[in-house]
Amino acid sequence: MDDTYHPARLDYGLTTFFGQITKTVDCEVGLETVPDDPYRFTLCVKAPVPDDLDQAKIIVVKVKGRTLQGTVRHFERRDDKSLKLEVEPD
Repeated sequence: MDDTYHPARLDYGLTTFFGQITKTVDCEVGLETVPDDPYRFTLCVKAPVPDDLDQAKIIVVKVKGRTLQGTVRHFERRDDKSLKLEVEPD
C-alpha cells in the first residue's frame, strides 16, 4: 500500500450481546484494490486505531467526497499499529 492517507469518517457496526451498535470515528485511511479480487477493497486505517475496530462487521467510509460501504471479510493488525481491513462492498 502506498503511504497516501486521507482524512475520513468511519461508521462501523459491532455485534454485541445487546444487539448491533454503530460507532463513528474520524481518522486517516488509505484505499487500494485487493489483488485477484478487484470487486473488494482494502482499507488501511492509520494509527491510532479504535480498540474495537477489528471487531467491525459492517463499515461505511466517507473519504475524498466518496462513500464506500461493505462487510469486513478479513483484518490484519500491522507492525506500525495501523489496521488493514478487507471489505466486500454491499
